[in-house]
Amino acid sequence: MLQLAIPDAAASPNSNQASKGKEEAELQKLQELYKRVSLMTGLSWQAVAGLERYERTLSRAHPKTRPIRKDALVGIYVPPEKWSGELNPDTEDTNPVSIKVFQGVGRDGSGDKRADRNNDLDLLYSVAHQVRLQGTSPDDFAIGLWNYYHNTRAVQRILQFTKIYETFGKLNLSRHVFPLPVGTDYSYRSTWGNSRGWGGSRIHEGTDIFADYGVPVRSTSYGVVEVKGWNPYGGWRIGIRDLDNLYHYYAHLSGFSKSLNVSDVVQPGQVIGWVGSSGYGKPGTQGKFPPHLHYGVYRDRGLVEWAFDPYPMLRRWERSELKALKVHK
Repeated sequence: MLQLAIPDAAASPNSNQASKGKEEAELQKLQELYKRVSLMTGLSWQAVAGLERYERTLSRAHPKTRPIRKDALVGIYVPPEKWSGELNPDTEDTNPVSIKVFQGVGRDGSGDKRADRNNDLDLLYSVAHQVRLQGTSPDDFAIGLWNYYHNTRAVQRILQFTKIYETFGKLNLSRHVFPLPVGTDYSYRSTWGNSRGWGGSRIHEGTDIFADYGVPVRSTSYGVVEVKGWNPYGGWRIGIRDLDNLYHYYAHLSGFSKSLNVSDVVQPGQVIGWVGSSGYGKPGTQGKFPPHLHYGVYRDRGLVEWAFDPYPMLRRWERSELKALKVHK
């Protein structure tokens, strides 16, 4: 399955260049696949991309229960019994006629008269075909997603991903930045798992980046604003969902960018608010701790979300930006 490359700080320029070239070639193949399925189904290529992207994030989160072949271009997984039909005695059936008789979802997208779960085009077309049975309008697309997944979270994610692709019109949206402008005065260390007492005993699910009041807080990624407002623990906070199905949590802000609203699409480096000390009380409570940004990341696993330590990512993004600044000096 296509994995978007993460640059290695120790890698040579030539190896990084080769990795980047391979990734761009694979993204080009994906784009062509999306556009082909778009023509076959009437869905926009962005909607097809959003659908496949969501499937990819689930497969990454559940590699044991959603196995994807190593050479797969798409990240879609359909269980054999769902592909061939629940009552089909042949779970490996590739005959489109018998699969249809047993009400399986498998379809022939490539035109070779086989509905093959190991064929990228067949996989993508089959799922897109099921989703578009209600129609191709935005409302019909949402209904089709619900009918296929029976999960409101899945519907929301795919619509969010689709909106991101519609906004930027491209697939290469993997760039990340450090949440505070590099070069400003800040400090941080790994604070994952530290104990917290306000509101009951709990662990610290994130990294605290200490800085002065008013230092700009930036989106680290491309994404959609999912939450904006007050939280008793996090104070004024913003939550942004990215294309890897990660929820980025920015807390203890002193304020938000006035132009930013829920469901808005953002990009790396865009200012979303400012460092503050809000939280631990009723709306407006401030000053119970030194000013800092609490940055947390949560992975959506389909039905639940789990926090993980963002410190390694923060270090990587910071090094990448500092390196770029040195190159351009």
